[in-house]
Amino acid sequence: MQRREFMAAAAGALVGGTSGFVAGGKRRRTDRTDSGIATADPHRIGAATFHEMRRFIQTEFGRIAYIERGSGPAALFLHGLPLNGFQWRGALERLWPHRRCVAPDFMGLGYSEVPEGQSLSPAAQTGMVAALLDALGVDAVDIVANDSGNTVAQLFVVQHPERVRTLLLTNGDVHENSPPPTVQGLIAASHAGTFVDDVLVPQLEDPATAQLPTGLGGLCYTDPAFVTAELLEVYMRPLVSPDLREVQFHRYCVELEPNPLLAIEQDLVRSPVPLRVVWGTGDHFFPTSSAEWLDRTFPESRGVRWLEGARLFFPEEMPDLIAEEARRLWGQDA
Repeated sequence: MQRREFMAAAAGALVGGTSGFVAGGKRRRTDRTDSGIATADPHRIGAATFHEMRRFIQTEFGRIAYIERGSGPAALFLHGLPLNGFQWRGALERLWPHRRCVAPDFMGLGYSEVPEGQSLSPAAQTGMVAALLDALGVDAVDIVANDSGNTVAQLFVVQHPERVRTLLLTNGDVHENSPPPTVQGLIAASHAGTFVDDVLVPQLEDPATAQLPTGLGGLCYTDPAFVTAELLEVYMRPLVSPDLREVQFHRYCVELEPNPLLAIEQDLVRSPVPLRVVWGTGDHFFPTSSAEWLDRTFPESRGVRWLEGARLFFPEEMPDLIAEEARRLWGQDA
């Protein structure tokens, strides 16, 4: 395979109105919204502010990076791949008056610092989240998640149901689609240790390529132009240097397998946690059937809001919408 063809294939696997609530899951209602309702400026926490806000807390898993804003009951924001807590900056700006908002970086992504031999599997990430909350003195949270963060959110709900007040899930891993078949190229390249050099580094060196159909912006964002050089620096720079971080990023991808969600289906069927689903219909990786599965599986589902044409990382592009849905789920005026 020629280098250009490989880059396209690997990049293609990179990640890769009024709401109606019906209690008890007896009847479902879905709502459709044009993804063009986007949004106030999501950059009020810019890159410099994000770096200034970053804190670290020592846990048994390592030195975990996170940002925090607000006070009161806590809300936990779980990011996607290859992102970090910066993904949720717009949501934090809008929700910190209502919650103590905490957005950690998963091990192997972002700025968390963990030992060389630390497992980076979804199960280990779930344990890390619990340890982080313990260290912060947080008993219970409202969870908002996207992409591979969905896996950790669902595992956490099953393992710590008493610690979850509500669950807001967006496009991401669900049931049989974890990891999705479309990321097998990413996993194979990570096994070979080539994904960072062949896919991430070229986009850092030439940010315009990230907006192409095979780049991060073209694949994962509703508006490819949303992905700027600054955004790439925040997300990709820690993954390409030093060498240990590159190795850990590849291990994060490899350890997405095997699928950990099939084993917890019956636990989710019995979950008392109120769920709201917000799903983009233009996603290359996570089909609308995943949102439908969540809606019929969780007995306390509050239904699905469909975003016509929105892609995987729409929560970052549409923080007003995320804040609206979160506040409504939390029982506040949107």
